[in-house]
Amino acid sequence: MIRQRFGTFRGLVRLALSYPQMVLGLSSSKPCDAAAVRRLVFVCQGNICRSAFAEAVARRAGLRAVSVGLSTTPGRPAHPPAITAAQSLGYDLQAHRATDLAEYHPEPGDLLLVMEVRQLARLSADPRLRDVPRTLLGRWTRPMMPHLHDPYGLDDSYMMQCLARIERAVMRLAVSFPGARLS
Repeated sequence: MIRQRFGTFRGLVRLALSYPQMVLGLSSSKPCDAAAVRRLVFVCQGNICRSAFAEAVARRAGLRAVSVGLSTTPGRPAHPPAITAAQSLGYDLQAHRATDLAEYHPEPGDLLLVMEVRQLARLSADPRLRDVPRTLLGRWTRPMMPHLHDPYGLDDSYMMQCLARIERAVMRLAVSFPGARLS
């Protein structure tokens, strides 16, 4: 059950720790004015599973979106199990190629959406991103899950569970940030 719902025991522990970090203001979130958001920027570790999928969902929903990885090989394709899981949910990640955070250029109206609390801390330490609003994508899951554990190399059932959570969260984002809609 832990493997299917949380990926690993570590994923469950990180999820449990993320709630107090978020509530106590230790997450390095930077609030945004929802009306000012013009583009959603999804961030994860490698930009080959979670953020890549979130971008695909957002684009299909008619939102301006990009995705980047904190530590990736630029041009790397999506992870094959992520491609398979995305296809079963009706999305195509075949053409996705990873983009590294170093290649990301902030624009006015960007909102950084990360998968894990520790990723927020990493973004807040980057001088280029210090003033860019940022938060956890998991705030939009139901129930709220501030930590969306990395499915890379884990059980296929968790990959599907993780991507389904991301899909539902992104669909809620579409309502929360109408300014990110394409004209």
